[in-house]
Amino acid sequence: MAVTPIAHGDWGEASATRWRRTWAAIDERLGLSGLAYPVPEHANGIGFILGGITFFGFLILAVTGVWLAQFYHPTPEAARESVVYIMNVAPAGDIVRGIHFWTANIVMATILLHLGRIFVTGSYKRPREANWLVGLSLLAITMGLIFTGTVMKWDQEGYEALGHNVEAGKLLGALGFWFSSDFEANLPLLGRLYMAHVVILPALGTLVLIAHFLLVKRHGISSLPAQADAAVDGGPAPAKSGSTFAAHLVRMAGFGLLMLAATTVLAIVLPAMLGARPIPGTETTKPPWMFLPFYPFENWFGLPALIWVPSILFGALALLPFIDRSPYRSPARRRVLMAIGAVVVVSLVGLVLFAIANAPQSHIGKM
Repeated sequence: MAVTPIAHGDWGEASATRWRRTWAAIDERLGLSGLAYPVPEHANGIGFILGGITFFGFLILAVTGVWLAQFYHPTPEAARESVVYIMNVAPAGDIVRGIHFWTANIVMATILLHLGRIFVTGSYKRPREANWLVGLSLLAITMGLIFTGTVMKWDQEGYEALGHNVEAGKLLGALGFWFSSDFEANLPLLGRLYMAHVVILPALGTLVLIAHFLLVKRHGISSLPAQADAAVDGGPAPAKSGSTFAAHLVRMAGFGLLMLAATTVLAIVLPAMLGARPIPGTETTKPPWMFLPFYPFENWFGLPALIWVPSILFGALALLPFIDRSPYRSPARRRVLMAIGAVVVVSLVGLVLFAIANAPQSHIGKM
């Protein structure tokens, strides 16, 4: 009996049909299509996909963090030794730790770039004020994760970070009780920060991300500023679609895989370092780069600057959508705010360079 060959196109059509049926069966039971939202064509550009890249970075951090937690001991006596064990003995420990470290740095950078894109395009304006505040919350949580992760190394840098944590708790008075070793004498403060790093902050971050996704689904992805301004002046409303949610998700996943590949290479070429054993009573290190803008203020005004400088900065950012009430979003129509933003960015970069150029100073115990 002769067998009729199946053309390549027929194989492709049959495969696509099987995929559609499989997806329809899954969607019928789980309702995953309800997560989709309209995606304009410009949303697949790098500037508008930074949030998705950040999300996939958090997934990488979660997976690598779970692996690292299997070998970490959150006690002052064993913390640093367990990190050494991860680096030298645990299966793929040094690579996984490096991926975790470099992904955390990249995620911090993508959050800041995402924040900058939203500022430049005016995407924080009505009706997206709440999502701007959600983004600021995610920035604060990410900084908290990086800070607690720094302490967990329990090297000289981590020990000094913990000392600043304790001093900040004292400055906050009754509000800082959780940062005090007097809160629970049976649990070392390192263990409490470990709990914050692996439970409290990730849980808060998950809730914030869910709120962010719900708000994006509610309001859609913001249009290009020129299109939004044309609509304000009586032109056509910006298009809310043009791409597909599936294509948007695939593009985000692609960037996420690129991030994983890049951090794997960095973990091999530039492994995450571990500093010397902590020496109590000394300050010889500087904080990670995302905290360096605050370091000069600590030198000039002492430890209280670690409270009021970030509070002023985050407070000003939180008020931005309620101060800038103009309906226009193009940078050309927001020259004053663009100039202020440029001054702030240049100042922050200058503060980082100033902190790098100057020798570490002692702050703890000098209030």
